[in-house]
Amino acid sequence: MHENLAEPLTVDDMARTANFSRFHFSRVFQRVTGISPGRFMTAIRLAKAKQLLASTSMSVTEISHRVGYSSLGTFSSRFSSSVGVSPSAYRQLDGVAPHIAPADGPTGPGQASATVEGLVSDSLQTGYVFVGIFPDAVPEGRPVSCAVRRGPGPYTLENVTPGKWFVLAHHAPAPQRDVGEARAASVGAHGPIMVRPDTVIRADLRLHPMGTFDPPPVLALLDSRSLAMLAVR
Repeated sequence: MHENLAEPLTVDDMARTANFSRFHFSRVFQRVTGISPGRFMTAIRLAKAKQLLASTSMSVTEISHRVGYSSLGTFSSRFSSSVGVSPSAYRQLDGVAPHIAPADGPTGPGQASATVEGLVSDSLQTGYVFVGIFPDAVPEGRPVSCAVRRGPGPYTLENVTPGKWFVLAHHAPAPQRDVGEARAASVGAHGPIMVRPDTVIRADLRLHPMGTFDPPPVLALLDSRSLAMLAVR
């Protein structure tokens, strides 16, 4: 996938490369990565687009073709909904987001919600860690609930709607113009978890260097220059 981002790869193409049937390949892939081959391909395409926007002067159209989109409109729409800002805005923001707004949760008295809490552990001693709740194993779009904390330690996510969720975390270093956002990336995942109303769910996370089988963070990373101004947990 990483070597053929511009190619119109299908699940059948991938399965043939792995010498598996389509069904067996998809099942094994989902078990290893947590998501389907198609979702994984989309995630790495968008992650590559983020890197190119932040580190090159290529046009948005050129980048969309480089990562396998024949339609600029489709690319821009998917990028905006997944990353949180448009490709042009992402470039203007220098590859970061001013803030991450959670999805609309329960409002008003009597609305059921829950709390998810746990411990983020890692060997890193400094830097900020983003923790959020998402519908699948890719951190993209608006999280159900999220928090930012300085370094490893406890976190608490409140106002979580009942349902099946993944708790995802990543270390958020400042992006570098020469290498994009992949520098020093660490990720962690817990889930799926079943959240029921008025409960407290424990979900510990251990960060590790992002590897080949980890879905890359698609959501725009927070600007570490402004994180110190946030109320961190």
